[in-house]
Amino acid sequence: MPAEESSNQPEKIYLPRTSESDALKKIRHTASHVMAMAVQKLFPKAQVTIGPWIENGFYYDFDSPEPFTEKDLKAIKKEMIKIINRKLPVTREEVSREEAERRIKENNEPYKLEILEGLQEPITLYHVGDQWWDLCAGPHLESTAELKADAIDLESVAGAYWRGDETKAQLQRIYGTAWETPEQLTEYKRRKEEAIKRDHRKIGKELGLFIFSDLVGPGLPMWTPKGTVLRSTLETFLQKEQTKRGYLPVVTPHIARVDLFKMSGHWQKYQEDMFPLMAEDDESRAAEQGFVMKPMNCPFHIQIYKSELRSYRELPMRLAEFGTVYRYEQSGELGGLTRVRGFTVDDSHLFVTPEQLDSEFLSVVDLILSVFKSLQLKNFKARLSFRDPASDKYIGSDEAWEKAQGAIRRAVETLGMNYFEGIGEAAFYGPKLDFIFSDALDREWQLGTVQVDYNLPERFDLEYVAEDGTRKRPVMIHRAPFGSLERLIGILIEEYAGDFPVWLAPIQVRLLAVGDEFLPFAKQVVEQMKEIGIRAEVDLSGDRLGKLIRNAEKEKIPVMAVVGAKEVEANALSIRTRASGELGSLPVAEVLERMKGAIANYTNF
Repeated sequence: MPAEESSNQPEKIYLPRTSESDALKKIRHTASHVMAMAVQKLFPKAQVTIGPWIENGFYYDFDSPEPFTEKDLKAIKKEMIKIINRKLPVTREEVSREEAERRIKENNEPYKLEILEGLQEPITLYHVGDQWWDLCAGPHLESTAELKADAIDLESVAGAYWRGDETKAQLQRIYGTAWETPEQLTEYKRRKEEAIKRDHRKIGKELGLFIFSDLVGPGLPMWTPKGTVLRSTLETFLQKEQTKRGYLPVVTPHIARVDLFKMSGHWQKYQEDMFPLMAEDDESRAAEQGFVMKPMNCPFHIQIYKSELRSYRELPMRLAEFGTVYRYEQSGELGGLTRVRGFTVDDSHLFVTPEQLDSEFLSVVDLILSVFKSLQLKNFKARLSFRDPASDKYIGSDEAWEKAQGAIRRAVETLGMNYFEGIGEAAFYGPKLDFIFSDALDREWQLGTVQVDYNLPERFDLEYVAEDGTRKRPVMIHRAPFGSLERLIGILIEEYAGDFPVWLAPIQVRLLAVGDEFLPFAKQVVEQMKEIGIRAEVDLSGDRLGKLIRNAEKEKIPVMAVVGAKEVEANALSIRTRASGELGSLPVAEVLERMKGAIANYTNF
């Protein structure tokens, strides 16, 4: 997905990736069929739809007149164990379309009929024993005996729309997990529990960072004062880096005419993910000439570039914006910060000459690596997101694509980066270099992205005056080190488990006075801290010291400074940090210097 599209990933708890061996895929696929067989044995009116293996497990969607309960899941698992212990053969059968249709109608399975319509021959069925079968391409194990009952579990029931279309029937999706050994299942459960503890929705609520409101609408987060400080700190951090590297700030509207996105190609390729048309009158609505909320920023930056005839002397031109965009996401797929309907992209578009492309691309990658280092995001790899030549979703000539993909490949090879190719992962207008980050729980996330684009300059007829006086076409680089600010913050909350380093914490230090008589000194020190940019406060609750400390720990304040008679007399603070524990009494001047250093160097106290 392009920089502007990369920020909305499905909302779920991401769990550790495994080496998805063929054996493990077969285990999970076979387990899904065994589960479906068990469901239909216990609930004969339940109709099956689709049931694939997925990362960490499998699921099956059912149309059942009664909702499945936790008690039902236990009964289904018990029935699965019976099927496994019967050591039933799993066999593949090829049939004609007519024969498949006959059998489906005989079983009164309307969903399977619709699935059958989209299948190409040969039509294959997989049987579990001689009593149950489903349309399936495989692969599967040869027998249920190869499944280990103590390495399988059923996890939850969720709602799902048929074909992912919220206008169609709502189904019940049963999620399960399956592994090669019981030990792998135990480790998976341990990591899942840890993931739940780190869930950014839970921690964000506890720390008071953001809220959602039904009156405002789903997928539209609102930021509290603390959360806004966190956002602003990240924005300021990146803006400083960009200013040093010659980026120029711009601001663009939240809406634009449909014509802008028709010219870019987004309307044709991306319309279903855009919010509905807003029209000035019925005539403009009917003609599709009204306004839409912007789903991405690049067409706006192109208009700024095109507002004047540019000279080669002005290039590279680097335009940067924290631009809020809007995507229409189905309500059932929303939740937390990692999939929302309104989010802010740290977007930049570079307009460069063909000769500048390689060096500017490398400079952008250097910026992204610098950002990752400051955020302590160390474990990542690069994905070369290229087009699938067999797909018709892309725009532009083969020559333009080859040049763009070649530039990305040269960059990663020059840098000696660890990379892999993702065929079919390109944006519709150009290839990308995506950074895939593995967090503390070995969960994978896409963060920064860089794209090379020859196509939008062509569609918008962009030009510059070359050194020889001729008109030439610039190349565009799209880049977003953060991606979505909302998603990044969600990831950071879970990566740090809410324990932000000093420079990033909304409240960096809290002073804890052991009695009201020491409050004037504590307030004086806080004012000194604020004067040099330290986010400090005094706890004025009047509670005993033990509770003051517990409250600060609960709120994950990185530095606590206790103030009592000895500290006032010595002009010192008794320092306690979450990162290093008790540091003892330190002079106020030393605390100020160390705080300044931690903030400047993006480290802890």
